[in-house]
Amino acid sequence: MNVFLNHIDGEWTACQSGRTFDNVNPADAGDLVGRFQSSSAVDAQAAVAAAAAAFAGWKKTPVGKRAAVLNRAADHLEANADSIAAELTREEGKALALARDEVLRSAQTLRFYAVEGQTFTGEVFPNDDPDQLVYSQREPLGVVTVIAPWNFPVSIPARKIAPALVTGNTVVFKPSSEAPLSGYRLAEALIKAGLPKGVLNFITGSAAEIGAAITEAPPVRAISFTGSSRAGEQIHRAVPMTTRTQMELGGKNPLIVMEDADLDRAVDLTIKGGFSLSGQACTGTSRVLVAESVKAAYTERLLAKVATLKVGSGMTAGMDLGPLASHKQLETVLRYIEIGKSEATLLCGGERLTGGDFDKGFYVAPTVFTDVTQPMRIAREEIFGPVIAILGFTDYADAIAKANDTEYGLAAAIVTSNPRYIHHFATDIEAGTVKVNRTTTGNLVNAPFGGLKRSSTSTFRESGRTGLEFYTQIKTVYRGA
Repeated sequence: MNVFLNHIDGEWTACQSGRTFDNVNPADAGDLVGRFQSSSAVDAQAAVAAAAAAFAGWKKTPVGKRAAVLNRAADHLEANADSIAAELTREEGKALALARDEVLRSAQTLRFYAVEGQTFTGEVFPNDDPDQLVYSQREPLGVVTVIAPWNFPVSIPARKIAPALVTGNTVVFKPSSEAPLSGYRLAEALIKAGLPKGVLNFITGSAAEIGAAITEAPPVRAISFTGSSRAGEQIHRAVPMTTRTQMELGGKNPLIVMEDADLDRAVDLTIKGGFSLSGQACTGTSRVLVAESVKAAYTERLLAKVATLKVGSGMTAGMDLGPLASHKQLETVLRYIEIGKSEATLLCGGERLTGGDFDKGFYVAPTVFTDVTQPMRIAREEIFGPVIAILGFTDYADAIAKANDTEYGLAAAIVTSNPRYIHHFATDIEAGTVKVNRTTTGNLVNAPFGGLKRSSTSTFRESGRTGLEFYTQIKTVYRGA
């Protein structure tokens, strides 16, 4: 059995307590992927201290050398994409092809910030004194804590860590305990690329044990977190006023199908957005709002397409849905399905899959509910599984009102060919990511990403050039002759 260590102050080391936890394959719970350190607050404090001690030296390292580290790490990810992807699928469950795409996308992210970080500078300001130069300069913050989720365990931490490092910050990185191996491989790539000791510290363990130590400690100047709204809000409330927070949280993302929509296209977008990652994407489609005039026809086509979907291990060619990532997630999704059965009309799915290889893993049939109304829990609460709720609407105004009637505002999409709807949708919808005739999932490496309302702190955006702003502070300098 492979035992994986923390990386603190330049050394791979076991946690001081000697305790570990097991990471299992969600497609086969009897398959032990690896054993990881069950760290305590003492280990976390050591990681923060190491990052704080390394900050002065890394801050002074020329940006070209910092960028070169990112490029070498990208080389490592690309050279090992197949093996890292296989491990990602084994511990998280997504299709092997999607896992490989994630690894390569993460390499692309590292290269993007290696370039953009070298041109992210201050400004020179005109003034009336010919003997005075006024300019701003951007400086790193210090120690940054990165807490990543399990659904994109390489790409999400990559888009947090890369801009943090290239701007001169040091990092404490905690991956999800449901997918720690993928985070380990990302950290390994960066460390092998030549990071000095203490610049990147990797630590595993439960949030209950180490969360406060890596978020509330005085040396921590910024926290970038992706996860549930509840956990993000707890962190946001607990940290000092001087600590920046970047929280990307939950979603209840609508796909609006207008009366003029291409219904086959709408069905394809529904399937891709709601089921391709077994519903385990923060931007996944969980609500489909359909014009009453086409609701019956849309539903018929959707059910026909869902009936063809193949559920199985991510290692199986041609599969459409993999397992849920953990037994805990399985229980959550099944609980919401039971809630849905008491609220709305179940059209398909609605059960855990059993028999054969299904008995080994955490599989749920793709599930569709109809006759869903706004007050229902399955219309309002994030499920994070392969469950879609269909709601009807009368006209565009009704669709927008229902789509916006949520505490979340992460992603939203509309299917239409009407120029008027297209023109108004981006303004009318309350979401940070807006799609027209595209699925709610997916975002570009070079474009900003983030939500509104309880989906985000709505302060600093991730991804794109804008993603560098969170990790820097501005000084304004007045220099006389």
